[in-house]
Amino acid sequence: MVKVFKTDVLYAEMVKAIIPDILRQVPDLKITFDLEDEDKIMRIEGDSFKAEDILFCLKKQGHSCIELPIDLNLIG
Repeated sequence: MVKVFKTDVLYAEMVKAIIPDILRQVPDLKITFDLEDEDKIMRIEGDSFKAEDILFCLKKQGHSCIELPIDLNLIG
């Protein structure tokens, strides 16, 4: 399963705090950020997780994020 989020995360230092916090709550995920994208995209891949858990982790650290709908059929 892959979920993509728009975030307000601006700096790599913030990412270094966010990723371990998410992994403590939901282990075995692959988490990447694209801070150069205008939407500061966070992409999460894993077998089973809830978007609500990810939103909670970011909110707890003072950040916001929105799950974006993706259509894997459009990705080549």
